[in-house]
Amino acid sequence: MADALSLAREGAEAGEVPVGAVVVLDGRVIGRGRNQPISTHDPTAHAEVVALRDAALAIGNYRLTGAALVVTVEPCLMCVGALVHARIGTVVYGAPEPKTGAIESTQRAHEHPALNHRMVVVSGVRARECRELMQAFFRGVRS
Repeated sequence: MADALSLAREGAEAGEVPVGAVVVLDGRVIGRGRNQPISTHDPTAHAEVVALRDAALAIGNYRLTGAALVVTVEPCLMCVGALVHARIGTVVYGAPEPKTGAIESTQRAHEHPALNHRMVVVSGVRARECRELMQAFFRGVRS
């Protein structure tokens, strides 16, 4: 989570919503991402998707079977879909996202019965730090 928080801080400095993510496989980070939809003009450039793309390129396969994604904020519905398609084994997140979080807050999208892949979810890891980073960013935006 330390790496994800560092990436989230980089995003905040660049004017992006501070979300950071890393993909870990066999104990090593193989993908990194931070939010960048504003700077790239890409609505899909969420930290999770950027990290998945980076990891898939690193191993030469879009299937990241057995990998874990660690992200500072609960993934949205789009990102949950990408995690399922990538076959991520474990999702670890920090702060819940009460408006758009699709793992536990608004729905349990990863548990839809039609899906052919299941993920383990670990929530609340360094949640206070993740939440405070997000809150500080939006306080600055509003002032």
